[in-house]
Amino acid sequence: MKHNSAIFYMIFSVIAFAIMNAVVKYLTAFNVYQIVFFRSIGTLVFTIPLILKYRISILGNNKKLLFLRGIIGVISLTCFFQSLNYLAVGTAVSLRYTSPIFAAIFALIFLKEKIKTMQWLLFLIAFVGVLIIKGFDVDVNTIGLVLVIVSALFLGLIFVVIRKLGDKEHPLVIINYFMVMAFVFGGFMSISHWRHPDLREWMLLLSLGIFGYVGQLYMTKAFQSDETSVIAPLKYLEVIFTIMIGASWFGEIYNWWTLLGIFLIFIGLIYNIYLKRKKK
Repeated sequence: MKHNSAIFYMIFSVIAFAIMNAVVKYLTAFNVYQIVFFRSIGTLVFTIPLILKYRISILGNNKKLLFLRGIIGVISLTCFFQSLNYLAVGTAVSLRYTSPIFAAIFALIFLKEKIKTMQWLLFLIAFVGVLIIKGFDVDVNTIGLVLVIVSALFLGLIFVVIRKLGDKEHPLVIINYFMVMAFVFGGFMSISHWRHPDLREWMLLLSLGIFGYVGQLYMTKAFQSDETSVIAPLKYLEVIFTIMIGASWFGEIYNWWTLLGIFLIFIGLIYNIYLKRKKK
C-alpha cells in the first residue's frame, strides 16, 4: 500500500511540474533570476503559514542536509529555467530527466543501494537517447544542453539527499529550506535585471509557486515513502505531458530523431520500476 501511495504522489507531482515548465517557457522574456524569485514567493505563501499553523519546527532536525538540499535545489532550478531559453520545453525536460542515472549512482555511493547489471544497461540505453537528440537534432543548442545536464546532475543528488533525510523531516520543512534560499538568491540576483510584469504576467509568475509547491510537496512525499531507484524513473511521465503541452501550446515540432532519443530515455529508465518491483 505504501508503495502504491508513493507512485501516486509522484504522478501527481509530475503533472504539476509539467504545467509549471510550460508557464516558465511562456515567460522567457523575463530574466531567469526573476523567475526563480517569483517561483519561490508563490510556494512560501503556502509553506510558511502551514508550518506555523501546525507548529512544525521551521529549522528542522538535520540542518546540514536541509541546507545542502536547498543549495543544490537552487542550482538545479536556475540551470533548468535558463536552459528553456535555448531548448524546446519537451526536449529540455527529456534531457533533464537523465537525473535518475545520477540519482542511482549517488544512491550507490552514499546510500549503498544496489544497482543490477540490467539497470546499468538500461542507463546506457537512456544515455544513447541523449546522444541521439544532440547528434541528430540540429536545433539542440549546446549551451542549453550543458545547462540542462548540470541541472539533471544536481537533481539526481537532490533525490538522494531527500531519501537520506527520510521521514525524520516534515516535507514542508524540506521545501521551505529550498524556497527560502531560492527567494534570497533569486531576489538578490534579479535586482539589476528586473522587468516590471503586467497583470497577466503577475498572475503567471505567481502561479509558478503554486504549481511548484504542489509538485515539490508530492515529490518529497514520494521519495520519503519508497526507494530512490523505484520512484525517480516516474519523473519520465513528465516528458510525455510536457511534449504534449509544447506541441499544443507553443507549436513545437519534434523530429523523428528527437522522438527516438526521448523514447530511448523513457524506456531505459522507466523499466527500472519493473526491475525493482520484480525484486520485491
